[in-house]
Amino acid sequence: MISTSKTTMLSWLEQNVGKTYGNFINGKWINSNSGKIYPIYHAANKSQILSFFQNSTKEDVDNAVEAANTSFKSWSKVPGPDRGAILYRFADLLEQQAEELSYMLSAEQGKSLGESRGEVLRAAKEARFCAGEAFRIEGETLPGERSGVNGSTIRQPIGVIAAIAPWNFPVVTPVRKIAPALAYGCTVVYKPASATPWTSVRIMELLNEAGVPKGVVNLVVGNGSSVGTPLVEHPLVKGISFTGSTKLGVQINELAARKLAKTQLELGGKNPAVVLDYENPNDVAKQIVAAAFACSGQRCTSISRVIVVKEKKEELTEALIKEMMQIKVGPAWEKDITMGPLVNQQQLDSVQDYLKIGLKEGARLRFGGKVLTEDIYGEGAYMQPTLLDQVTPQMRVAQEEIFGPILCVIEADTQEEAFDIANSINYGLAASVFTTKFSAAHTFAEEAEVGMVHVNHGTASAAHMPFGGWKQSGFGAYSIGKSNSEFYTNVKAIYYQY
Repeated sequence: MISTSKTTMLSWLEQNVGKTYGNFINGKWINSNSGKIYPIYHAANKSQILSFFQNSTKEDVDNAVEAANTSFKSWSKVPGPDRGAILYRFADLLEQQAEELSYMLSAEQGKSLGESRGEVLRAAKEARFCAGEAFRIEGETLPGERSGVNGSTIRQPIGVIAAIAPWNFPVVTPVRKIAPALAYGCTVVYKPASATPWTSVRIMELLNEAGVPKGVVNLVVGNGSSVGTPLVEHPLVKGISFTGSTKLGVQINELAARKLAKTQLELGGKNPAVVLDYENPNDVAKQIVAAAFACSGQRCTSISRVIVVKEKKEELTEALIKEMMQIKVGPAWEKDITMGPLVNQQQLDSVQDYLKIGLKEGARLRFGGKVLTEDIYGEGAYMQPTLLDQVTPQMRVAQEEIFGPILCVIEADTQEEAFDIANSINYGLAASVFTTKFSAAHTFAEEAEVGMVHVNHGTASAAHMPFGGWKQSGFGAYSIGKSNSEFYTNVKAIYYQY
């Protein structure tokens, strides 16, 4: 079990910080051709260097892609059950190393130890599901249109995958990309976010320990222009799985389209919780607050808009404030912490700018909003969870992804207006509806312009359900579930005459 003792976590960190890590290419740890490294800092102690990482170059990318392409020729021929067996071992190792990975994750990203442990165990679940998928790569047998001829379809791996992950979930997101790639017979060059590469090193070590052959999974660390762009543009890369901002996702899609490479893009969100009626406002508030402020609101699936009918607005707002008062902000090692710092000062500044914009536009601050700087808070990018009401659908805080702990309350006169407001944005990732009426829930599930609908609970996803969005929230095959096969494999039609 994870110990939340400050002494335990900080003692572990003291013994494991300050190392310099190379890239992992063709089964070996090697330094970048640039000869340059950069540090990452503790999210809750900005003066503490955690480790040093490579400032990689296009040449490093080329070496990694070449290794992955060479390994693809043999890895794609390994029987699916054998690939699955390796992934099962990897899932076991993730669970066995959950404590260490949770310490690393909380240190580099800032989330509480409870959240970090949940992320690691979720990664193990998703890896285990993908291991099973290696046994279920399905095709079809079809009757012929002429006598003596039968047809069939098979699915085959597409080749080298570029996996590009964000900084907010540095364990589960790479596993979500790497595990299905391996299950379907692809090879991978993985680029973590520059801000959170530490846990990625451990993931590579565990994949190697699980028995993944050299060159099948490669790690290259560096910034987007030096690593990300040449990786996306590389002619041997056949698919790009990216999680991040919509703006960057569109740029990646444009680059990939020039060579007709596949893309799997999981992008931004501005997710609504539509509240029509309830038996207990406190139950609804618990669901919304948990979904809004997990990971300090730095989730693409965070609830950021509460759209509530007029007669319930004040009662629900009070319930939300009551629930938000239970959130305890602080560093991961402190007891009962439920919300950590934002990932860095730059992100805090961005969120605070949005708060100022919202107030200038006419929103009212009902709770929180302050930057925390005293005592332990001075070592990280902390702010209070924040609630705004009197927000209108046209305000920027109601339209744009803030990616931080700000929740907006928007009032609607009718159910129809509430549904219209929910759909009145460019994003379409996830949405929740709270109601005791089946007809209203079913209508919303049909009419919501999103990839994932949640009825009477927050925007949590499952380890086997397809995950993705509509509009500016996603493009290409959904991740996580069986839909992954649409991205990692190509269909081939075969005719047999007998």
